[in-house]
Amino acid sequence: MIATTTAVPNAPTLSDLRALNEAAMPSLFQLPPEVEELRDEVRDFAQTVVKPRTLANDLAPADEFDWEMVEAGHRLGLLRLTMPKDLGGRGMGVLGVAVAMEEIASVCASTALIFGASLLGQTSVLFSGDQQLQARFLPSFLGDRPVLACNAITEETAGCDLLIPEHAELAEDVMTARRDGDHFVLDGVKRFITNGKVAEWAAVFANIEGNPGATGLTVFIVPLDSEGVTRGAVADKMGYRACLGTTLTFEDVRVPEENIVFGEGGGWNYLTVQSNQARSIVAAISTGVARGAFEIAKEWAGERVQAGKPLYEHQFTARKLAEMSSKIEASRLLYLQAAHQADNMLPAPVYGPAVAKMYADRAAIEVAEEAMSIVGARGYCREHAVEKLVRESFGARIYEGTPEVLALAITGALYGRRL
Repeated sequence: MIATTTAVPNAPTLSDLRALNEAAMPSLFQLPPEVEELRDEVRDFAQTVVKPRTLANDLAPADEFDWEMVEAGHRLGLLRLTMPKDLGGRGMGVLGVAVAMEEIASVCASTALIFGASLLGQTSVLFSGDQQLQARFLPSFLGDRPVLACNAITEETAGCDLLIPEHAELAEDVMTARRDGDHFVLDGVKRFITNGKVAEWAAVFANIEGNPGATGLTVFIVPLDSEGVTRGAVADKMGYRACLGTTLTFEDVRVPEENIVFGEGGGWNYLTVQSNQARSIVAAISTGVARGAFEIAKEWAGERVQAGKPLYEHQFTARKLAEMSSKIEASRLLYLQAAHQADNMLPAPVYGPAVAKMYADRAAIEVAEEAMSIVGARGYCREHAVEKLVRESFGARIYEGTPEVLALAITGALYGRRL
């Protein structure tokens, strides 16, 4: 016989909405204490520092940059998240960075990308294990003044094809590096480089002259005040407007050979590792965009009354909210798993991040559009946060792997071959 009068210990009651909410969304993934602490710190930063500035930064001219906001993030340690503690950093891996980026992106994806792109640029120096390079290029991130880095991969005629060895030789007019004594001379143009307008240095991918494609791809650390480097105009983007993307032109730029990371021709192997990390983090940014849009829609659906009851009590809206919430939970679990794999060198290094990014990017668009639908005409206005989140939801589909490239990576992993 089933007892019906005995209370279940710690069971949430119908009046305990917070407990019900937590009980409805359990997670098998337990974050390490230091990552939970970071998440809470960054959530506070996002709400108190980033959120009040989001609208102004989005409406500002394309070439304006909010250094004050970056400086506040620098004081929190966001520009040295992945640096080892013995070097003065916070010692976080991909998991910590991804969780932090979700928090910022729930308010402003472009702000998350400022910090994420700088950390990505640093990765080349950190991963190199080259103490001389680290001593030259990492201390600037520990000073009082915020310093940004960037990653320069995309070219005028080459982007995702650089990630596919069989296609890389077909990428014409890519940046070249010609040896001249103990230096290399770089010539070429990089496009849509996030932080390119404001970064101190860049991890630049170029092909050793005479070695096209993956075999010659090499990473150079290049200070962007070097003679021959020109920063172009800032792209006037649909979204991600707080982070500045620009063209970087290199004309006879001399770079000492000691600025090579991973040796001559080591760029492609590093690029695949870096891409897997970046895709996990971008999936987290897309999750944040979806979450931010959902939270606005959820609040509105609780306040807005139609036909005598709140919107969320109407069956059609209730289903929308349920599906939106489910997509966010799935996106989060996928990126957490991918980040965990990356940090622990577990199997499926390509499959996991590609799945996480492809799903989260699509979910962000779908959730943001549904949020605008729930909010209605207000959400279609420039001064409303949902309108901005809708625009930003499309950005992640372009960088760090389009849906088409991700599909090739996923299907190739399923069949054990590269497509």
